[in-house]
Amino acid sequence: MLLAIVVGNTSTKWGIFDGDKLCVTWRWETNIHRMSDEYASMLLPLLQYNGLTAADIKDVIIASVVPPLNPNMVQLAEQYFNSTPLMVEAGIKTGIRIRFENPKEVGADRIVNSAAIRHLYGSPAIAVDMGTAIVFDIVSKEGDYIGGVIAPGITIAAEALFTRTAKLPRIELTHPRTAIGSNTIEAMRSGLVYGYVGMIEGIVARIQAEIGAKAKVIATGGDAELIAKETGVIDVVNSNLALQGLRIIYNMNRAGA
Repeated sequence: MLLAIVVGNTSTKWGIFDGDKLCVTWRWETNIHRMSDEYASMLLPLLQYNGLTAADIKDVIIASVVPPLNPNMVQLAEQYFNSTPLMVEAGIKTGIRIRFENPKEVGADRIVNSAAIRHLYGSPAIAVDMGTAIVFDIVSKEGDYIGGVIAPGITIAAEALFTRTAKLPRIELTHPRTAIGSNTIEAMRSGLVYGYVGMIEGIVARIQAEIGAKAKVIATGGDAELIAKETGVIDVVNSNLALQGLRIIYNMNRAGA
């Protein structure tokens, strides 16, 4: 079995693959101060709960955008799973060409998302990752990664309204009842949700105009379901897109080696 790990700025996602089948996933907060033994103390009981042991994990692949945590993740793989992990970094096979001014600037999360949409949905395609930031990644009809768009995430915007104003409250992000809010909380929900819907629709339209083709739009990340229910521009919601991208990249680089 393969253990796939996506280390994001806010959360870390873990998935176990048996062949190409994603058997189970977990997510918890990213903490740069957590040691490899602490991660093991959380992960091993979850494996046991699902009828697995550390010996069932034959290999590990990691995509990380939090460099300080990388040594701890490597140590976790080596010490508890007897595996030298495959890291998503420059030089790894992804099945896509990186057409970026400086390819080293492209984060591992963007690479795995782009590999996933290219191989799972064809091209052209757009991945919209709705997490700490909202990140659009574009794969051309030729299958090349050609760039993207980065904007603040909806949760960041909501928190900014709370921290930078005197009277606006911290709110739960849920679907607005109407566009016109009849109270402060509903007005904030409307502005946040419909504001981001409008932004996503506008950016997708501009991207498709620039590439000269209608690209399939795949949404992922913590706020994907919330936004996707309010717009027709998103074709697919895949909450495990990055994990599936890791499995694809692993198969290209190490499976059967």
